Amino acid sequence: MSETIAVDTPAEPVLKTTPLNAAHLAAGARMVPFAGYSMPVQYIDGVMKEHLWTREHAGLFDVSHMGQARLRGADPLAAFERLTPGDFKGLKAGRQRYSMLLNQAGGIVDDLMAARPDDDGLFVVVNGACKDGDYELMAAVLGPATPIQRLEDRALLALQGPEAAAVLAVHAPQIADMAFMDARAMTAFGVDAIVSRSGYTGEDGYEISVPAAAAPAVWATLLADERVRPIGLGARDSLRLEAGLPLYGHDLDETVSPVEGDLVFALSKRRRQAGDFPGAARILKELAGGAARTKVCLRILEGAPAREGAEVADEAGAVVGVVTSGGYSPCLKGGVALAFVPPALKAVGTKLKVIVRGKAQAAEVVASPFVPHRYVRKV
Repeated sequence: MSETIAVDTPAEPVLKTTPLNAAHLAAGARMVPFAGYSMPVQYIDGVMKEHLWTREHAGLFDVSHMGQARLRGADPLAAFERLTPGDFKGLKAGRQRYSMLLNQAGGIVDDLMAARPDDDGLFVVVNGACKDGDYELMAAVLGPATPIQRLEDRALLALQGPEAAAVLAVHAPQIADMAFMDARAMTAFGVDAIVSRSGYTGEDGYEISVPAAAAPAVWATLLADERVRPIGLGARDSLRLEAGLPLYGHDLDETVSPVEGDLVFALSKRRRQAGDFPGAARILKELAGGAARTKVCLRILEGAPAREGAEVADEAGAVVGVVTSGGYSPCLKGGVALAFVPPALKAVGTKLKVIVRGKAQAAEVVASPFVPHRYVRKV
């Protein structure tokens, strides 16, 4: 006699959607799970064409899965320094700063952008996959004196590429005099917007926060310009890789310090001197030459691109590190990768090998970024 055994099969997680989900589907996007959301990985043109279009014209990205929040209270700028190594007391109105949430061991809990677009406290954008934990950490450290408002009712769009400024100026003329890392609250597209001149591609461009209800109209308005095409997560990843920019959860995590991650620029001079940030003992020691590993950029000189997890070996064949991000560069027409290696091997020109499908392939340490940034800076 047979017996039917009931087995509890774990249900597939229900994916969240952004306010632009219907627009992605209508445009023929291939949707994939990402950071708990259903997100477009590519549209009809495919990753390669989307990548090159962004480098040559203007690409439009939906990044509404990111976490947006306001930190308020008596002095949110000073309070934020209890979590980060940046100089936020000195952050001027209308400016934005890249920084990191640090744990007490000096590891990176998340990387983020924080801005003063107006007089309403600090506007913070964190990574989508980390946002719940980030807000919990902020609340635990900052307490009720610095309340956090999660802006769940806002969408975030990124317009990137050499024609981005001309496109956006049609709808927001006040962005004309903004420079890289400027951030302003303004009226654009007929709604209240927060616009920063920044992005994740290495190109000139803008990130545009708008009310969620207005996002589909803003998206459609921008795409009505022939210079603009929708771009998915696939090209976003290859663009940021060419720009030498780290991806949290791959090139950065809670074991990686800002020194190891080659993010020393985000450690302000005043904070280094004071040593008053989380994990300062470890980080200051590493600044003095005590880091065990460091991030480098690798050009793959032969064979297939090296993907995340590939081993890195020295010229003698000894394994010395690991690739954390890797892929094909459409602009350089070859493999590129970010990897961790001992500091003794970080000099530009150092010859290394990457192990791809059991085969050692020649690689070389090169300067970051792989493709030059084209940010518009203040004169």
